[in-house]
Amino acid sequence: MRLPITVGLAFVPGRGAALGPLSEAQKAALLEQVRARFVTEDYVTDIVVVPETYLRGSDGFNALDRAARMYRLDVMALVSYDQLSTSSEKKSSFWYWTVVGAYLVEGTRNEVQTLVDTAVFHIPSRTLLFRAAGTDRVTKDATMVDSPQQMRTAQATSFGRAMDDMTANLQRELVVFKERVKERRASSRR
Repeated sequence: MRLPITVGLAFVPGRGAALGPLSEAQKAALLEQVRARFVTEDYVTDIVVVPETYLRGSDGFNALDRAARMYRLDVMALVSYDQLSTSSEKKSSFWYWTVVGAYLVEGTRNEVQTLVDTAVFHIPSRTLLFRAAGTDRVTKDATMVDSPQQMRTAQATSFGRAMDDMTANLQRELVVFKERVKERRASSRR
């Protein structure tokens, strides 16, 4: 791999259906979080946000090859996400039979598990350089009436925390990658 590199950044198309579609504004904000981790690296000349529509219609590396030609990319960072949300009734939910119970008794347990993953590929060699994942889990009890709103809040909270976790892990992986690059340069000069 020749340095410095141009990095492409995109969401994997069609992922995260359980979470629902993220708005373009949310995707832009999340990609900016990832971009901020790359922009300070001295071996990166440019970071290009690639619309996920350019990755559709082809499989795997064919899509990456096309994006690389369009944007003159060396490396692509692909962000994917998934979220599992479950809601179950606790024993105390029998109070839901009363009107007051539906408003006062927290008989519903909402659980949200989120994964956000960034995989960084060197496009010409089709090599995975490194990856960084972030996870989060939220468990919260709610009343029958408040359960839907509480679930939406838990989903958003969990996604944000998983994204923060992935971003911190990405920073660590970038440090390790930079050290590997320095070692390879040093060993190739000998």
